Amino acid sequence: MLRLSKQADYATLLMSRMAQQPDLIRNVAELAGDTRVSAPMVSKTLKLLARHGLIESVRGAAGGYRLARLPASISIADIIDAVEGPIAVTECSAHDGMCSLQAHCQVRPHWQIINASIIKSLQNLSLAELMRPVAELGRPGATGRSINA
Repeated sequence: MLRLSKQADYATLLMSRMAQQPDLIRNVAELAGDTRVSAPMVSKTLKLLARHGLIESVRGAAGGYRLARLPASISIADIIDAVEGPIAVTECSAHDGMCSLQAHCQVRPHWQIINASIIKSLQNLSLAELMRPVAELGRPGATGRSINA
């Protein structure tokens, strides 16, 4: 089964909550309360997202975190990459020389095509689009780009 980690899921949830009011500075306690993700996990995830430039930390008494870019310029691929690292269905679909069977493997090129398709789909879905009702995402012209492209 292909599965993202809980932290990648939480990161997407936290980012989507922050995208509702992108200029608002949010602290860990608020985000934990709003999303029902534990405060330690929220803190750990926000630090990781900040390290990758998706959110920024604001110091001071009213400090916290806010999006570093507009929601439309942050893709779901950006979020997953920040938490999980490079997206790859199989080891060989992203890296050369990782498998002793690579020279004779007939399926590697197919995994690379599948991997590229998944990455493209995740890159084409922005945080702003994630905030739209699901029924609107598949409609041509509803979001300006298709998630199936």
